[in-house]
Amino acid sequence: MKRLHVHVAVDDLAASIGFYSTLFGTAPAVVKDDYAKWMLDDPRVNFAISDRARVAGVDHLGIQVDTSEELQELAGRLKAAGETTRDQEATTCCYARSDKAWVNDPSGLRWETFFTFDDATVYGEDEPGAVKNKAETPSKSCCSAPAQPAAACC
Repeated sequence: MKRLHVHVAVDDLAASIGFYSTLFGTAPAVVKDDYAKWMLDDPRVNFAISDRARVAGVDHLGIQVDTSEELQELAGRLKAAGETTRDQEATTCCYARSDKAWVNDPSGLRWETFFTFDDATVYGEDEPGAVKNKAETPSKSCCSAPAQPAAACC
């Protein structure tokens, strides 16, 4: 079964942990000095936040799968539709070991499809070409993204 993944960059990790714990009605499943993650079943989402000197807001979206075969199928659909994926194998990211396929949607929003097969003791490395901070310098952290222009409210 697939799970939606949302990663949000925050300015104040402790305050954000309090806010999202109240919103979701539960404490995070993972808490590190710069990262927290909730693995929710209602709604079925892997919701992560981090405070790693990035612009606050949605960092990226994703779909977490349960098997490497599901990842191959999902990445294959993107490639068959003419999309260019940036594939990573056995990468360390967000305190986990995963295989991934990254793609940008038509508006430039980054999407991550991934299969996690182990925990990691470090945050990890970044997807090639991603940037993390307000000055838009190259990143060494796994889930960073370029700053997006502000858009009108929905």
